[in-house]
Amino acid sequence: MESICVFCGSNSGNAPEYVELTTQLGEVLAHNRIRLVYGGARVGLMGILADAMVAKGGEIVGVIPKNLVSKEVAHTGINDLRIVDSMHERKALMAELAEAFIALPGGLGTFEEFFEMLTWSQLGLHKKPIGLLNIRNYYSPLLQLIEVGVKEQFIPEEHRKLVLDAEDPETLLKRFSTYKPIEVEKWIKRPLET
Repeated sequence: MESICVFCGSNSGNAPEYVELTTQLGEVLAHNRIRLVYGGARVGLMGILADAMVAKGGEIVGVIPKNLVSKEVAHTGINDLRIVDSMHERKALMAELAEAFIALPGGLGTFEEFFEMLTWSQLGLHKKPIGLLNIRNYYSPLLQLIEVGVKEQFIPEEHRKLVLDAEDPETLLKRFSTYKPIEVEKWIKRPLET
């Protein structure tokens, strides 16, 4: 795997584990010569991840909308910062440049980015692995929600397998290396009316 897109927060959370494992992810990516594609900011977990990659000589592509550059949150310490017109363009370019996706803890924007890539996978628009780095069980409620969706038959059981999760970067990358895309029709047949 040559490149991974990481979605993560513009805040750094309230516990040291968020910073520690984000730093560890950056170091692991750099060590394995995996290019980081991320949101291009210098703040929060985004900045911590990029700084860890820079410190280890890793390759980084940052993609940031111009309105965020003007707010001075762009990371000026990376050598490939791409400025786009909108959030939509940002996500499309990040998806195009990456061979896999990881969501670190983050807020609403991180959730939205993760679910968009998951939905695209469900619809067969890509076959790239998608993972959650479940630091401090941050994503456990979300994983439980997906399980409820399966139980209540709003999500096909096979689609639960589209989400890989782990509590540390190395385990998640190992799961990526053995990932096999699934072929399941998104739409289930409607019950016959009587």
